[in-house]
Amino acid sequence: MRHLLYAAAGLTAVAFLPATAKAQDASWGCQVLLCAASQNPAWHGVPYCVPPMKKLISAMSRPGFSWPICHEASSGKPGREIYEECPQGTKVGYSERGRDGFRGEPDQCVKTVNVCKERRSRKTGSDDNGIISYRRYSGRDGESCIQEVSTPRPRRADPWFFDIPDDKGMKQRHWFNLNM
Repeated sequence: MRHLLYAAAGLTAVAFLPATAKAQDASWGCQVLLCAASQNPAWHGVPYCVPPMKKLISAMSRPGFSWPICHEASSGKPGREIYEECPQGTKVGYSERGRDGFRGEPDQCVKTVNVCKERRSRKTGSDDNGIISYRRYSGRDGESCIQEVSTPRPRRADPWFFDIPDDKGMKQRHWFNLNM
């Protein structure tokens, strides 16, 4: 909440609004930014924020949508990352591969483990948890066995973010969602 207050104070100061200015007097882009940055409670729990955010969600479904910008905050358009980082010791993987090297979404976390000694390469299948295993054999002698274990990459509850600069120019990331 402290960052939200700093952002609101910064927007007011930069825009040269009188001290009696209210959040509802801000441009739609600044309203969206302030509401998206609200953390405790999130914008859903702030009665003032529901109308501008509903307006945003509705506008996003129309052709030619352009994100409303709060120029006074120097934050630009939001970013979006739908997946969490993969756990340490794993790397990002893809569940789908198409022709011409096209990859699907980076929706898997892959861990490589040396588990056995076999000579052939084969897909070992998928278990009930969605884990897909492949066995690759490598090494000069063809004796080592590597198993790649893929698990679904966790999705973020709040996939959208604004990077809002504070009074020293350091950007603070504020995550939010557009679920109703």
